[in-house]
Amino acid sequence: MLEKPPTFPALDASLFEVPTRERLVVREPSVHRPRFLMLYGSLRLRSYSKLLTLEAARLLEAMGGEVKIFDPAGLPLPDSVPDTDPKVQELRRLAEWSEGMVWTSPERHGAMSGIMKAQIDWIPLALGAVRPTQGKTLAVMEVSGGSQSFNAINQMRVLGRWMRMLTIPNQSSVAKAYLEFDEAGRMKPSSYYDRVVDVMEELFKFTLLTRDVSPYLVDRYSERKESAEELSRRVGQRSI
Repeated sequence: MLEKPPTFPALDASLFEVPTRERLVVREPSVHRPRFLMLYGSLRLRSYSKLLTLEAARLLEAMGGEVKIFDPAGLPLPDSVPDTDPKVQELRRLAEWSEGMVWTSPERHGAMSGIMKAQIDWIPLALGAVRPTQGKTLAVMEVSGGSQSFNAINQMRVLGRWMRMLTIPNQSSVAKAYLEFDEAGRMKPSSYYDRVVDVMEELFKFTLLTRDVSPYLVDRYSERKESAEELSRRVGQRSI
């Protein structure tokens, strides 16, 4: 049985906060267009993950978003060069700029592609005091050459959680992608296309809903405690 009133011997009461509705009220909402970074995971001349990304980008722009698509060509393998490499710096600047992301990968050997994973691996959890992915929205999509699969998007969901992103519930998996695009590279009418529209709508809505309150949504007791302890150590060091 719980004691009444409850006691918390392990809790630092000075850092404990009760979540409030008032902190979620946006008094000065952002007026700029929502900013989206699109990543795709193939370098093929006719890359279906790129074609799907372009379809999604058109939809986001039609909804009023600002979209930038990162070209992974020339991005070195993680840790093979210093992070001052121009392609790495370009990717990291775009990650900081964005308020939401779309990750689209082909399925290779039952997994996301190495090209997709390399891009994610180059985005760190922290750049100094800035966390380039935390609290930002994420949509995941995949293309496959055979029957419909969810292996790549399931893996990207795990990565999105690891990168502390708000991964939306909806997702898109396009089976036999070589049948779903015309000669001009445009996606044909289908239930697959309809799902892409659904996913981009949901991503846009979640981004509008969370972008101005994401610092509060991802504020954590454990990190407030850690910051207080670090401050205490710094003050203590000065007094020695």
